[in-house]
Amino acid sequence: MSKLRIIVVGGGAAGVFAAIAATGENPMAAVKVLEKGQSFLSKVRISGGGRCNVTHACFDPREFSQRFPRGAKALIGPFHRFQARDTIEWFESRGVKLKTEKDGRMFPVTDSSQTVIDGLMHACRKSGVVLSPSTQVNSVEPQSDATFRLTLRNGATEVCDRLLFATGGIRNLQEPFKQLGHSVEPPVPSLFTFHIELPWLRELAGVSVPDSVVSVAGIKLRERGPILVTHWGLSGPAILKLSAWGARELHQRQYRFRLRVDWLPDTSASEINHEFSQRQKSRSAKAVGNTPLQPIPMRLWEQIVASTEIKSNTRWSELSSARQHGLVQQLKRAEFPVTGKSMNKEEFVTCGGVRLDEVNFKTMESRIVPGLYFAGEALDIDGLTGGFNFQAAWTTGWIAGKSMAGG
Repeated sequence: MSKLRIIVVGGGAAGVFAAIAATGENPMAAVKVLEKGQSFLSKVRISGGGRCNVTHACFDPREFSQRFPRGAKALIGPFHRFQARDTIEWFESRGVKLKTEKDGRMFPVTDSSQTVIDGLMHACRKSGVVLSPSTQVNSVEPQSDATFRLTLRNGATEVCDRLLFATGGIRNLQEPFKQLGHSVEPPVPSLFTFHIELPWLRELAGVSVPDSVVSVAGIKLRERGPILVTHWGLSGPAILKLSAWGARELHQRQYRFRLRVDWLPDTSASEINHEFSQRQKSRSAKAVGNTPLQPIPMRLWEQIVASTEIKSNTRWSELSSARQHGLVQQLKRAEFPVTGKSMNKEEFVTCGGVRLDEVNFKTMESRIVPGLYFAGEALDIDGLTGGFNFQAAWTTGWIAGKSMAGG
């Protein structure tokens, strides 16, 4: 009896993990990973600022799945089979120890993504996985004997019994997927920052606010968390979460919309008015521009005050009711015109991919083409920043690898 031949298209986190899982399930299987780039695990290398946010310290599968704007329901079952705790054990059993940061993100204790890459590459070599870089697949044809024939860019061909697509973003693979009978949700950017062309805001690049609420006018989108001012606009966890949940709606608006910011979500407008009234009594001689409300940074406070046309040397005792009202509005309901986006450099994530109802999430096998499997971002799945996308890659890759090799 000939060896089971398994080909994985895509040498990222999901593909490599699936190949390792396949050889673990069936050591006699011939497993090969085809990667169109020159190196494997390139996204692992650059993620988390070069540290690799391996997973997130959340160990309830249902709760973990709620961090996915697309795919939450479909992932509950898979996370019961292979979740963050399993990922931690898998890596640590291979010498890659992880640590948990205050926000729940988990990184290797070395703070280097190379540690993760070395662990995965060592597991590939140890299990006999064949790695083929600079190998691009141009077309796939199912054969009458239930095998698959792959035509490569250089004209060569490969034949396999089981085929897994773990290609990350699907921009260049929509047509092959459709030729195999699958429907594809168009890829749309997720996890991106907002361009805001206001010179005074851009001058504050590097300023951060620890807790704010952001929303989009006209859309039921609202997120809370830290905000970071950048040279091109606004970023930070609150912005990235908002972009993920609103990926398709914001795309439809061509990334032109009005962003609302509540700089003080724990303080009501009436409480701010009361504080201002107290200052008019107790700090009457002090300048409004020099006495920020905590925790707003001084540089941001100065610009907020200026945006309400209050002169920096205006004393609290001189603050008119109209100017006070305007200042409260800028603190609780500031509006910024967003004119574009930039992809988050640490996580190049898109929503879109093979429709989830066309895949059996118990095995990750296609419901349309027997022997064909999908994992990672080739599916219409995407999570928030914080290690969730990598966990989806480990989980779907592990299930696909086990399933392919077991048949």
